[in-house]
Amino acid sequence: MNGNQMQGELFSGVDLSCENQLKKELSLTKEILENWQKKVQTYQSKLFKEKYTDQAQGSFFKRDLRSSVKSLNPLKLTPLPLNFWRWPISTHQGPAIYIVMDKPINLESHLLLYIGETLAADKRWKGEHDCKNYLMAYEEAFKKAGLATQLSIRFWIDVPKDTKPRRKLEQELIQHWLPPFNKETRNRWSTPFTTQTHY
Repeated sequence: MNGNQMQGELFSGVDLSCENQLKKELSLTKEILENWQKKVQTYQSKLFKEKYTDQAQGSFFKRDLRSSVKSLNPLKLTPLPLNFWRWPISTHQGPAIYIVMDKPINLESHLLLYIGETLAADKRWKGEHDCKNYLMAYEEAFKKAGLATQLSIRFWIDVPKDTKPRRKLEQELIQHWLPPFNKETRNRWSTPFTTQTHY
């Protein structure tokens, strides 16, 4: 078998053209993107509109897990730019639940895009992160469609210091909010910004 045959077999069944990629990019029209946002908003807006008590941001340890999940108001957490980790002084340190949100100009309420947990709030976002890639694709798609994004990240530091209960809390929050960039919920929203990347 010569080298040319081997090379052909290596790529057999693979579309080497950019046609499929171009179709994906062209298919994300303004209408499709706005409709996708509205689907997520329809579900999440009722959660944002729920009445929160002053007790909502109280100590995690004085409440059970279920009441913590239902009482957390992400809008009461300080929004930071996604590049906050480049600041000379870290605003948050230690264990945290972090929440990535957008406030689309064309919608009445925020969109909660991602929920994660970390042992080190000041370091988790510095390195490689699946969500960073989705956010780049999200911003790029909306920019190409002439739609603006207002992305922010927020930290909830009133969480368990032990990893296991913190991860349980993260999962409860994901099931409550159904953020479209978390792997557990992507299929529900047919998230178009995650189809080109595999992790």
